[in-house]
Amino acid sequence: MLRLLKISFLLILMNPAENTHSQSSEDLPPLLHKAVEEVITGKYLNALLDILHFQRTASYGSSNAWTADVVTKVLAYFHAREVKVTLRSLQMSIQSYLMNLSYQPRQLLSTFQQLDEQQFQTAMKYLFNSRKDYLEIGNVILDWDKTRERIFQIPGVNRTLFLVTLEKCFLVLRSMDCVDILSQILRMSTVNYLQPDVVGSLPNDLQEDAFRNLSTVFKDLYDKTSANTQKALYGWMKEILQKPFNRSDFNESTSWVSAENLWILGRYMVHLPLEEILKISLSEIKLFISYDNATKQLDTVYDITPELAQAFLERINSSGFDVRNTSTVYRLGLLVCFYDDMEQMDAAVARALLHQMIKCNQLKGFQAKVQKLKSQLLNIAMQNQTLNDVLGSLSDAVVGLTSRQLESLSPEAVHNAIATLNQVSGWAKSQVMILSSKYLSYEKVLSFYNVSQMGALVAGISTESFYGMNPKELSQVIRGTTSQYSSDLSPAQQQGILRKIASSTDFSSLVTDIQGAFFREISLPDLWKENGYNSSMMKEKELRSSQALYLYELLSKRSSSVDLLSTGQLLKGVTCQMIESMGTDSFLNHFKIFENNLHLLSPYQVNCLAWKFWKVSNASIPPFFFLVLPIEYLEYVSGPLCVPFIESLGKTEMDLLSPSFHKKETVLQKVQECLNGSIADEYDVDLLGNLICHLPPAFLHGRMSLKAVAAALHQFKLCRQLSHEQKTEIKYKLLELYGSPKNWTAETTLDVGPFITQLSKGELNVLSEKFPDIILQIAKTIEPISSAEELLSTVFESVSSGTTNVEPHLTTPDCLGTRAPSSDDIIKLAEANVYWSAQELKCMDAGTFDKSVELLGTVSNFSNSQLMALKEKAKQVWGSLLGWKSYHIVSLGRIALALTESEIEELDLHSIDTISVLSQQAEWTLAQARSILQSFLEDSGQTMSTLKSFDLVGLGTILCALNSTEIMSIRTAEFSAAVARIGLLLCSTPVLRQFKKITESVFGTVSSWNGSVLQEIGTIAGGLNEDELKAFDINLMPYFQPIAIRSIPAEIFQALSPEQIANLGPENAAMVTGSQRERLTAPQLQSLQLALDGARTSTPEAPTTACIPVSRQPPAPGGAPRVSGFSIWLCALLTLACAFLNP
Repeated sequence: MLRLLKISFLLILMNPAENTHSQSSEDLPPLLHKAVEEVITGKYLNALLDILHFQRTASYGSSNAWTADVVTKVLAYFHAREVKVTLRSLQMSIQSYLMNLSYQPRQLLSTFQQLDEQQFQTAMKYLFNSRKDYLEIGNVILDWDKTRERIFQIPGVNRTLFLVTLEKCFLVLRSMDCVDILSQILRMSTVNYLQPDVVGSLPNDLQEDAFRNLSTVFKDLYDKTSANTQKALYGWMKEILQKPFNRSDFNESTSWVSAENLWILGRYMVHLPLEEILKISLSEIKLFISYDNATKQLDTVYDITPELAQAFLERINSSGFDVRNTSTVYRLGLLVCFYDDMEQMDAAVARALLHQMIKCNQLKGFQAKVQKLKSQLLNIAMQNQTLNDVLGSLSDAVVGLTSRQLESLSPEAVHNAIATLNQVSGWAKSQVMILSSKYLSYEKVLSFYNVSQMGALVAGISTESFYGMNPKELSQVIRGTTSQYSSDLSPAQQQGILRKIASSTDFSSLVTDIQGAFFREISLPDLWKENGYNSSMMKEKELRSSQALYLYELLSKRSSSVDLLSTGQLLKGVTCQMIESMGTDSFLNHFKIFENNLHLLSPYQVNCLAWKFWKVSNASIPPFFFLVLPIEYLEYVSGPLCVPFIESLGKTEMDLLSPSFHKKETVLQKVQECLNGSIADEYDVDLLGNLICHLPPAFLHGRMSLKAVAAALHQFKLCRQLSHEQKTEIKYKLLELYGSPKNWTAETTLDVGPFITQLSKGELNVLSEKFPDIILQIAKTIEPISSAEELLSTVFESVSSGTTNVEPHLTTPDCLGTRAPSSDDIIKLAEANVYWSAQELKCMDAGTFDKSVELLGTVSNFSNSQLMALKEKAKQVWGSLLGWKSYHIVSLGRIALALTESEIEELDLHSIDTISVLSQQAEWTLAQARSILQSFLEDSGQTMSTLKSFDLVGLGTILCALNSTEIMSIRTAEFSAAVARIGLLLCSTPVLRQFKKITESVFGTVSSWNGSVLQEIGTIAGGLNEDELKAFDINLMPYFQPIAIRSIPAEIFQALSPEQIANLGPENAAMVTGSQRERLTAPQLQSLQLALDGARTSTPEAPTTACIPVSRQPPAPGGAPRVSGFSIWLCALLTLACAFLNP
């Protein structure tokens, strides 16, 4: 009987009967009667809300109550209508209705708009104000917490809720409640729905508390908001704040900007016009700056301009606060970055300003101005004192000191200032080398305590010094506070630390304590020495794939799969065989772990997961798996599956799942079909998510509305690899949206951001003249540099136009009349420094070169003649090559590429740390690399046979210049510790073949290698010969590193059998080069395509009919509806239905 009552009640909710009304419903409570009538007319959402309200009033003791009598009356009411239904048809009706409605968040918006006041209040209460984890309706318990969580994850639903709240909430509920609801929606969403047009619909008659609370929400979301929207929100706040000042008795010259209004504006104060700031009452500005909250606020105005900052400083100074008083300086926040009153300044004030200016690196621009100010303050701070005396009081201005100035410091001064120096960021490698050397020369002995005091300067400790430390103290170093700087250490330094720890007799216990990225540097052979691992040890470690493969297999013999899978990084070691061997229940129960860690998995592993899921539960397979299954499986994506498919792909990184260009192209065609051939509005943009980065240019050109473009601009700016063609189409859309750049505002220019690189030179010149600082700010964020040549050229012309010619008395005759870069110019230009001529670089003065050499060494496109000019300038400034120190060589960066072999031989290259920096350049000629190698061996007094593993790691690309005799001289133990790093090098085939030989002395003959070994050795596998390659088991083919596939010569690669090629896996197959492909036979090419498609050799089971939900209603006119999102309350109904049908 209970089951029958449940089914009958479900009929009330779900079955739109079409029989004539034949019975009075007088016996039903009015609200329930209303709900029943709404069911009959198909207003299911309205009905559910009325039923929930009925339930709520029942819980407060009203006459409404869920009694057997009420349910019987409802049942009788429907029986009188002669409604006939089966469980199967009922399930199909529910599924069909929910699936069709899930395509229509726009319809959901319309439905919400039509709710009466009581229904709207009920909806808002249960969505945003209910603290219940479970919802009871009659004797049915709904897991409301999970249902609500799912609701807010659906693309389009949050936007609908946001818009309907703006439209209806302030008319129905208390304004404070509405502000709370808006706050929840905006904070939990990854999309910012605040567009300028939406801001225009914000209420401007809020009560004071509600206005303050909503303003606080907008302040918290400032960085997620576009510049145009920030301006619009400022306008909305201004309109409300101005109201008390709009009365006729107020003088027009009176500013509405009071101290309180400044606090309310918060970061939006940067949008105040200059003339408004200058009108602020001095008493109000004094009141504002006198409170501590003002300092916190001024610490966050990252986008303030120099003009506005100086206007605020002028008003503060005029208000009675002396900005030269150190106590006032500490109140100024980021305003200090633009301090301009330098006349007759006291040294103590200069030091106070420098102390505060450590925050200035957070500014969004103007770093050249900041550096210039720091330099001026530095000179004042040192008045009548030496650098040794004031070093500890200079804050991060010390980063601006030249190597010559740092070299002049005494070890004692560095030791005394270490508490300041260890907190400074932004050091260049050469600077930390000098300061570390000074500090350690004072301390004499390198201990854990000394290292722990050094902070960021730890990166300047030489590899040899680390290797000379006590192993136990080294272990403390990498576990202690110094571990946060481990990413600043070079691979050679990390290897030196680990080799010393590994040499300890207590290595087995120490290795379990090594955490984070350091663990990645432990070699596979070293891991083999210890077998006392357990799954809990792995939770704080980063693993290479080779380590994970070994450890997962080892630990699977002693730990449960639950423990192993929950350790994160160990997922890298899960093989296809392990996935296939998992039981159905175990696989489905643990699948969420895989899904939440897709970024750790290879495309091959994801492909294995997809096949496993297809085998055990194709009816519920996550839609993004269709990206990795063979192309023909996309045929199953149609109709009701379209939207979940797009939603699922939009939340993943497409490039991580499928490296096949052809497959991605096919998938994107399916996406376009599912979108009905267009991106109509912001709802489509919400649905697409990350997919918008992959849409073809033609689709963006003709099928994307301007409304969608406005909503998508922020997402486009997050795309990492847009093609030139995509960027061009986006540019045309932006020109259509915003008009000619001649008419752009500063806010529009900021919002367009990196897409200004697609503008013509003339358009860029216009923007550069109007907003030079904004263009400079954008130019520094552009990658790759090759896509921004016109922009960089425009920036260079703008900056260099103010550069004066070299003074005659300061230069040589050949530089007369030549302009030369200043250090300010070089900081502003960054990559645009490439446009200085070789002659202009040559005419740079010595001080500028000394200050700027590190930055110039990072410019990626200097020509050979420019590099030669800079090298000659270095020789002129630093003197003979024989006298160059390691820090000189390190500071050169790419400039070092101009050194000839004979010049390299003159350098002191005894330090592996110097070599480690040089090896980061990939453009050395073979002759230069040989000179670097020979100089290192000679200067360090070593031979190839005495090199340690950290020497090999530090040599890096220089190892590619070794001959066969030198390679075979390397000690096996040292090679084995460094093999993973060596396996990243792109050396020639003869060199790889020699590396392969020594690799066999570590891991045994090629025939004994397993997947973890192949992952460990990387490109060394490119040295395999034809017979060795042919002999590999097909199950090992996916474990070649992708970079190794490219390293195999085409004539060797062609020896692979079709079966081996078919088992390469998608990622490796995508790495096959054109020359390799040209040599393959038709069967091999067919196998290659199978691997690219993610095909399996066995035939998968056919999909069940449940894989394609049956649609009861046709799609909306014009084709498949575009956007997903289960109706929020009907999502609850589905859960409710399951509760009724499965007691």
